[in-house]
Amino acid sequence: MTNISLSVKQMVKAIADRDPKYDGVFVYGVITTGVYCRPTCPSRAALPENLRFFTDARSAEIAGMRACKRCAPNDRYQDIERFVELARYIETNAHETLSLKALADRCQLSPAYVQRKFLSVFGVSPKAYQDSIRLNSVKGALKDGDEITGAIFSAGYGSTSRFYTKAVKHIGMTPTAYRAGGAGEVISYCCRQTSLGWLMMAATKKGVCFVMFGESAESLKTQLQVEFPKAELSMSPVSQDKELDAWIDALDLHLSKNGPRPDIPLDLRGTAFQISTWKYLLSIADGDVVSYSNVAEGIGRPKAVRAVASACGKNRIAVLIPCHRVLRADGGLGGYRWSLDRKRVLLDVERARRAPQ
Repeated sequence: MTNISLSVKQMVKAIADRDPKYDGVFVYGVITTGVYCRPTCPSRAALPENLRFFTDARSAEIAGMRACKRCAPNDRYQDIERFVELARYIETNAHETLSLKALADRCQLSPAYVQRKFLSVFGVSPKAYQDSIRLNSVKGALKDGDEITGAIFSAGYGSTSRFYTKAVKHIGMTPTAYRAGGAGEVISYCCRQTSLGWLMMAATKKGVCFVMFGESAESLKTQLQVEFPKAELSMSPVSQDKELDAWIDALDLHLSKNGPRPDIPLDLRGTAFQISTWKYLLSIADGDVVSYSNVAEGIGRPKAVRAVASACGKNRIAVLIPCHRVLRADGGLGGYRWSLDRKRVLLDVERARRAPQ
């Protein structure tokens, strides 16, 4: 058995139940016949002591096993067809809320396998695929003369701000522009005292580019200058930038008084890898947690666990990009740019908020 996160007992049970959720998670070989199969194979069950487990068809064949003719565990076309059908389902229902679990249940596969396999077949996650369909739907509707707000809502977005947030996330920023340090830009900022200490939010014309906790307004201003050394920084009185003031008020309400997480447009700035990591973090639901390896698998880079941890550490938009929901594989808190105490409080509040559901 190589690099399989399941126990032998779990895999034996999956084979006995012919559970389709494990189809694609592993294959098993029978040493008395030299044949390997999918967990869902209809062949007569072998004795547990004669079973050997492999991550995929290639591993089984390297070990000298040959593919079963009944379940065709090496039939890549069969898998691709299944995911082409799933993509068509997403296209048809892009205006609806389609969770990864719901899509996995439809395929009778595990969510982790659906995420990984869809990414390998199409180059994007199911969520990113749905987002692109929605955006194209809006573009098509506007081209046909539909009123803007109506086009956005008909595409399945719950609000206009949610649509613009998605649009900005797809744009991102090139590494060259990122290294320019904000040259030629005006960045407005404001500060608040929250239940988690001083909080600063800063934004460009595209959206929020900086949310950080600190010990004082002065230290946060210094940090903003470090992040954007060539930008023109402007302290924003309420009278001059009511939108930014409303955004930080909404975030303060979320942190201090258990208000809803605000839906705020973001201006993501980083390398392509960092942005792909941060986009994945945005898909983690309130109250859920994942490991760094889960994120690495989710963005199609399963071996880049350390790079994912580094991208989380360089996140400059606290809470709105929820890197606090990423833990170590053993369940430990791991790191957090704004202190482990704040990370622990954020997670406890989100779990408590979700508990009644």
